[in-house]
Amino acid sequence: MKNVKVILVTGASSGFGKAMAEELVGRGHIVYGTSRKGADIGNGVRMLPMDVTDNDSVVAAVRAVIAGSGRIDVLINNAGVGIGGALELATEKDIEWQMNTNFMGVVNVCRAVLPHMRERGSGLIINISSIAGVMAVPFQGFYSASKFAIEGYSEALSLEVHPFGIKVCVVEPGDFCTNFTANRAVSDKTMESADYGACFRRTMAIIEREEKNGSRPQKLARTICRLVERRNPPFRTKVGPWFQVVLAKLRWMIPQRLLAKGLRWFYGIG
Repeated sequence: MKNVKVILVTGASSGFGKAMAEELVGRGHIVYGTSRKGADIGNGVRMLPMDVTDNDSVVAAVRAVIAGSGRIDVLINNAGVGIGGALELATEKDIEWQMNTNFMGVVNVCRAVLPHMRERGSGLIINISSIAGVMAVPFQGFYSASKFAIEGYSEALSLEVHPFGIKVCVVEPGDFCTNFTANRAVSDKTMESADYGACFRRTMAIIEREEKNGSRPQKLARTICRLVERRNPPFRTKVGPWFQVVLAKLRWMIPQRLLAKGLRWFYGIG
């Protein structure tokens, strides 16, 4: 492969991140992955410890990539977490954990990598959002909020860094079968709530069913490879089950009242 790129993938120890890191290595790229502990996942991925919510940790990992390979051509912000529960009952700790990891984590890593890309006059940043960042999901409200925030941040960032030859992309996955489902935190207060509990359990069962029957992470990994290797990748890419992708593309053409009615029916909300 002639155009070998140095790529940094956050949250690469499992799920989306592991699949895309391994696929990119298989395509001949130099890939650095991160996780909180930097555990080795093999297959040629160079793992580094990074906590995206800790600026010192982020800066140290970015410096290690620059020291090892001299540059970062592509940054893929993939690290993320999820919590299920009613918005009304979310604790400050729950909200801070969700938003700091999913949104501020993206901001922290971009802020550390951008000076190196600006100096070189080139670079590609791919921020992993979600179809839940296009259409909010019930009982996943702060997860959706974190992904909506990534959408707005990425739109503004793409405009600001264009003069420096840096491109920004947003990838919006639908339902995929990964360990994200098993790792999702659940609000005990919502589970025990007389008002929300029954509906929450019913909705979460539907969400988990759709995720377990969703696309394989390799599908997203192949999409990421195509974006990395294109000269002019599109700003926004949706990927996942076809019906979710179509609905997300039509979202702004559907009257909000009709969309809300359809989502309530789908998620079992009376």
